[in-house]
Amino acid sequence: MNASPDATASIDALAAALQGAGYFADRRLATAAFLALRLGRPLLLEGEPGVGKTELAKALATVLGRELLRLQCYDGLEQREALYEWNYAAQLLHLRAAEGRAPADEIEREVYQPRYLIRRPLL
Repeated sequence: MNASPDATASIDALAAALQGAGYFADRRLATAAFLALRLGRPLLLEGEPGVGKTELAKALATVLGRELLRLQCYDGLEQREALYEWNYAAQLLHLRAAEGRAPADEIEREVYQPRYLIRRPLL
């Protein structure tokens, strides 16, 4: 499913598209979402449980034709629990095994391949 280009053409178009997805955003929220999309920046929402933060994310995913990746945030959540990281042990093992086999720049390119990533919710 792909987003209609018209859905993000303006604040009003985004508000209408969100309404079509079952979410009624006021002008301030529609403006914030529109600007986040236009600027390629995150939209950070906070509030009490049940105020509609997740529902907005679901509606935006629907409007944009994207998969929703839900990350439940809480006090004490560490970056390493949410973001990818490199599997340093596997990279070092590969480096040791590859020593003398190829030029250093080629080996360096090899260790920064997707197979050495430890996937987390936000990869």
